[in-house]
Amino acid sequence: MTGKWNYLPLTPEEQKIETALAKRYASCPPISELLVQRGISSVEDAERFFHPSLRNLHDPFLMPDMDKAVHRLNKAMGSKEKIMVYGDYDVDGTTAVALVYKYLLNFYSNIDYFIPTRYDEGYGISSDTIDEFARQGVKLVIILDCGIKANEEIAHAREHGIDFIICDHHVPDDVLPEAVAILNPKMPGSTYPCPHLSGCGVGFKLMQAFAISNGIPRNELDGMLDLVAVSIAADIVPMVDENRIMAYHGLRRLNSNPNMGLRAIIRICNLSGREITISDVIFKIGPRINASGRMQSGREAVDLLVSRDFADAYQIARAIDQYNKDRKELDKRITEEANAILSKRLEADAGKKSIVIFNKDWHQGIIGIVASRLTELYYKPSVVLTLTNGIATGSSRSVQGFDIYKAVDSTRDLLENFGGHPYAVGLSLKQENIPEFTRRFEEYVAANILPSQLRPLYDIDAYLTFSEITPEFISTLRRFNPYGPGNQKPVFCTRNVMDFGTSKLVGRTLEHIKLELVDDTSGKVFNGIAFNKAELFPAIHAGRRFNICYTIEDNKHQALPGNIQLQVKEITICDD
Repeated sequence: MTGKWNYLPLTPEEQKIETALAKRYASCPPISELLVQRGISSVEDAERFFHPSLRNLHDPFLMPDMDKAVHRLNKAMGSKEKIMVYGDYDVDGTTAVALVYKYLLNFYSNIDYFIPTRYDEGYGISSDTIDEFARQGVKLVIILDCGIKANEEIAHAREHGIDFIICDHHVPDDVLPEAVAILNPKMPGSTYPCPHLSGCGVGFKLMQAFAISNGIPRNELDGMLDLVAVSIAADIVPMVDENRIMAYHGLRRLNSNPNMGLRAIIRICNLSGREITISDVIFKIGPRINASGRMQSGREAVDLLVSRDFADAYQIARAIDQYNKDRKELDKRITEEANAILSKRLEADAGKKSIVIFNKDWHQGIIGIVASRLTELYYKPSVVLTLTNGIATGSSRSVQGFDIYKAVDSTRDLLENFGGHPYAVGLSLKQENIPEFTRRFEEYVAANILPSQLRPLYDIDAYLTFSEITPEFISTLRRFNPYGPGNQKPVFCTRNVMDFGTSKLVGRTLEHIKLELVDDTSGKVFNGIAFNKAELFPAIHAGRRFNICYTIEDNKHQALPGNIQLQVKEITICDD
């Protein structure tokens, strides 16, 4: 599907700011434009952006209920109560549990952790699990990355004398659970300055507040920011404000002295000795941690992340890596099956703006990935459902700019449960409700989605000539890391480029183009890769001029430092 290119010139007011910034970054003209696009209006702001400081993390006590949470935690430790750290089975949940458990273990021994299995207990907390905690003598549960909708379950816990501290970041309902404290930056009326923390980020803020209340130096906790960085990347929360600060310092930790479990995963991923980036976390580290909860038990991921012995950690990492390989095979098969079903429905679904697909035999741990694949392929909000213990469970993914949480919420009377974010929602419903859910979900999407949201949109950050891609520009551009929502990797456009004469088709079926490009402003040849663009190769090889839309990547396959590659997203052939 051909995407739309969109470039919004700076407003007159923004141009004034850009002119002022350009004095500082005169040798790299595009840099000042990129800064203005990110809301930076002064050289001082730019330097804070380029040098994120832990001193600029927000006071954790700005979060509502934080004082209550810390008071209850201190009381539990003072009374030697048994504490259970509980979390979701995905990357965000397991990193959150690992961080809170491992940190508190430095000061307190009567503490344990629990991760539900996707197939037995399911998402969130269950009454059966609470009954088991009661039998174990648990008096306080710190629940991470879930719990905000567990009204009945937490009421059940209170009957057993068990208190809950909820650390969640999902959208709450109007009626809240009766927990002793609810830490959620998305709570109605919350004025916490960073509303888009990950679940692990909320756990970090609780530990930060605990440390402050007890006069504990911050060094130990700051050393666990690698776990927070992994959660931020994997959960795709906005890379702004203190998320950016924590991700920045977490990445530094990943590259210097990572958590023992993460060190083992890094070895398994063949990332040792290379600079680890957010992309590495998203595509290599995160999926392996996630595979544990998808294929077996998320507890193994926590076992890995709290390990203090590298040999033990490496053995767990090898097992998790095998889960990931199995996950890939399942992902490929189910995606192919889903595509086959959708191909048969092509004519009937031609005018539809959404996808809802159900197969009772699909693996529950994979359907979220399949939903992402279908969204990427068809560029429509997608819901993938399977059958688990007699209930249809599903995952949904959205396209850029469309709030799928609101779409699912519009059908809440048909659902057993749901929760999530604007771009990803988990849900469950009775099988007999699937046809009506499909109809109403499509009805909502069709009425609310914009035509522009049904095709890929590439926001062009700046027009570049090849002469402007200098070593100094590249060096300054690297300082925009870490990238993520709210600070996306800049997309550039260069017009009227040509094949140097050495571009060629590559890939198993020659579906990609390895580009070697020149333009009229520079004698330097730039390397690039254009995935799945083979149909354009004849025109390119024939010497036609064309425009490219691309990001600038470090070429990790080249031994020379500073080697870059243009990752070409779209190509348009110029008119003769």
